[in-house]
Amino acid sequence: MHRKFLLLSLLAIMGTTAHAVENNMRPGLWEMTTTSDLLSLVEQIPPEQMQNLGKLAQQYGFDMPAIKNGAASSKFCVTREMAEQKIPPYLYHRQSGCEARNATRIENRYSADLACASDQVSGQGKTEATLTTPESFKGSSEFKGSVRGIAVDERARTSGRWLNAYCETARAQ
Repeated sequence: MHRKFLLLSLLAIMGTTAHAVENNMRPGLWEMTTTSDLLSLVEQIPPEQMQNLGKLAQQYGFDMPAIKNGAASSKFCVTREMAEQKIPPYLYHRQSGCEARNATRIENRYSADLACASDQVSGQGKTEATLTTPESFKGSSEFKGSVRGIAVDERARTSGRWLNAYCETARAQ
């Protein structure tokens, strides 16, 4: 009887461990797509202004994503170390004076508060995402504040999908 209980306990622990591993993102090349009402207006911006926006984005250390039909798409690499962390490292990454605070993970759901305080971007918001499988996620974010002095009250929807195990293809595309 004692052996049977021990065996059942071990099986239960192994099942929990296997479930926890499946809640991690798969390492490799990912594509993320974001849609919002604001992005749907981008196609009305003249090409020369889009080039200027692209240069501004590069000043902050990131490439301007491809924007089409109200959706912005970009590719990024998730290393094995990043995939194994409880909180995705990009939730802590500062861009344009913004940072994630109170980042949490409960099972396969991530959330964080956004706080921005720079000359370019100020305000606050919230972001959340659910890892639906190790190869896909869905999420949303909201932000209220100002960007370059213009008031912004925006909501966006995000989805991501794993493309392959090799991140080198991100640089080639």
